[in-house]
Amino acid sequence: MTHPHSMEALLMNRRRWLQLGGASLTGAFGAGSLSALLQNPVNAQSDGYRALVCVFLYGGNDGMNMVVPTDTTRHGQYATVRQTLALPRTSLIPITGTDFGLHPSMSALTSVCSAQKIVPVMNVGSLFGPLTKAQFRSLPDTNPLIPDNLFSHSDQQVQWESSSATSLVRTGWGGRTVDAMGTVNPVISLGGNGHFGLSSLGTPLVLPGPGGNFGVDNLTSTGTTTVARKTALDVMYDSANLGSTNVLLGSYAQQQRTAVEMSNRLGAIVKVRPVPGAPTAIDTAFAPLTDASGNIANPLGRQLYQVAKLIQGRATVQGDKQIFFAQQGGFDTHNEQIAATSLVGEHARLMQSLADAMACFYNAMTAINMGNNVTLFTQSDFGRTFAPNSSSGTDHAWGNHHLVMGGAVNGGTVYGTYPT
Repeated sequence: MTHPHSMEALLMNRRRWLQLGGASLTGAFGAGSLSALLQNPVNAQSDGYRALVCVFLYGGNDGMNMVVPTDTTRHGQYATVRQTLALPRTSLIPITGTDFGLHPSMSALTSVCSAQKIVPVMNVGSLFGPLTKAQFRSLPDTNPLIPDNLFSHSDQQVQWESSSATSLVRTGWGGRTVDAMGTVNPVISLGGNGHFGLSSLGTPLVLPGPGGNFGVDNLTSTGTTTVARKTALDVMYDSANLGSTNVLLGSYAQQQRTAVEMSNRLGAIVKVRPVPGAPTAIDTAFAPLTDASGNIANPLGRQLYQVAKLIQGRATVQGDKQIFFAQQGGFDTHNEQIAATSLVGEHARLMQSLADAMACFYNAMTAINMGNNVTLFTQSDFGRTFAPNSSSGTDHAWGNHHLVMGGAVNGGTVYGTYPT
């Protein structure tokens, strides 16, 4: 198997990436240059808004079964190594224009694959620089060429989210990007306080799911206690606006002002839940995941529903560029990963959940005429071993395959090199 391509090279030129509404990805990937992954920005909608949506697959997704070759020769090689985990060639969801297909449980993305608006990025991982298989096997783990704690979940998550081959970098590349661009908002996270959104001076804005409260609780009624709390908040806000020559107090005051202003701007959008009886365009797009009471059971679906609303309400959210973070867990599939048919095994369940949420989000962006302006991409700790283990699962490995999806994606090809 070839070594993974450099993640640092994959994610370089982030500022230009956002300016184009997606990845301006460069690196030594041969003819399928990643810089061509997205269409020229003149082909995007007239709205100048651009957004990136990072979906982190925690636990180490088995990319070898997410993206599988469909040509006879390579699929035969794949099946020989994968053994009981091999997916039948005829079961795969074809990625139009390529010799690859998605896991059969990802059928919700069939139309996106047909439209050539989703592409695989092959065999990427954390690297300081080029490293051969022979070097990797002969060098000690402490050698500078080998990333820190290569098969450790926590270390590799930090390295992916920071775009660094060491786990000691405090900031995430999403956070550094919003700093460099001076965006109105920090990284907006619907998936917790991950490393990805940390900047040199701040943290991501972590929002709750549909129907959640974002703001100061218990300030909406007229009871005596509530009035007292409201008065206290007003005093705190007024004092925060007085300014201070003390650097620490001034910084604290700015934090208070920002928190109140953000809750005032975003609280109403965050609180909206799907209304099955009178659906909006976004509600209609997420209807496959929504029950009769307006609940979305799919955890990633709930997060992407919130992202879709925030993009639709961009005038209220403010700013013409935004980075979002969402996540799905459970990918540490050391056992019972069996996936010979579309609905058998834990990995099949995870793939279906991921694809269902991604498809609803894609349809929502199309419905609100923002498809070309928003690009979603996946990340994960690391790949998993090509050969199965004795428990019908896979163990920690290195290079992995990822997906990039959006209306501006130049599909009908793959980016990077599938490993031999």
